Amino acid sequence: MLETAGLTKRFGGLTAVDSVDFALAEGELCSLIGPNGAGKTTFFDLLTGTLEPTAGTVTLDGEDVTGLAPHATARRGLHRSYQVTNVFPTSSVLENVRVAAQAHGADSFKAWRNVGTFDEYYDEAYDVLERVGLASKAELPADSLSHGEKRQLEVAVALAGDPEVLLLDEPNAGVSSESVDDIIALIEDVATDHAVLLVEHNMDIVMNVSDRIVVLNRGAVIADGTPDEVRGDPAVQEAYLGGYEPGDLADDGEETPAEGSA
Repeated sequence: MLETAGLTKRFGGLTAVDSVDFALAEGELCSLIGPNGAGKTTFFDLLTGTLEPTAGTVTLDGEDVTGLAPHATARRGLHRSYQVTNVFPTSSVLENVRVAAQAHGADSFKAWRNVGTFDEYYDEAYDVLERVGLASKAELPADSLSHGEKRQLEVAVALAGDPEVLLLDEPNAGVSSESVDDIIALIEDVATDHAVLLVEHNMDIVMNVSDRIVVLNRGAVIADGTPDEVRGDPAVQEAYLGGYEPGDLADDGEETPAEGSA
């Protein structure tokens, strides 16, 4: 469904993503993990067209989408949430999702029409909000939501337009411990009918929800397998996990600035 071949990104003398061959199958939930600066966010940026690769290709459903602009990859069914909450704070929760639904629909360029005529997008937005647990807050301004609820709204925006592939970039970032179970349930629910690529630092979440885990270190893949296989891999233990045991809630925080740009 989503594949890369030799995908590489260099910034001057720094190789942020190093000849990555990767494939995400239909219906699969794959987690992408690695230490800060490993290249995870840059890999997402290459997949979605935010960055143009130095070398290699990105293929979606057999179509070469290498270097296409983010709106073009999104129209083809590849949607993304971000590490940092990225919503319209003064618009309603519903309007945030409605705008995203319209952007991925046939009426994305009909800005001159009254938004009230686009009932189908409001219906879709309500359905998505129901799914992520925010329907009761549809009319509230997005800025009034808690941090955890804003993360849920981010996922709702990414779900608008019914993508084939969903890239979730640290959906648990900054979420209180009380809200972690809600985020886990949301990830698992989304994965029932979407292919999902997840970046997440909380190892309990990664080990519990993933069908497969890919580990990056210094831009290169050092492991690719089931949670049990990755947990026991000596190279992964040395580079990242450092003796992780279930229940540790190992979470080394958000990406460093270097990861966001490299």
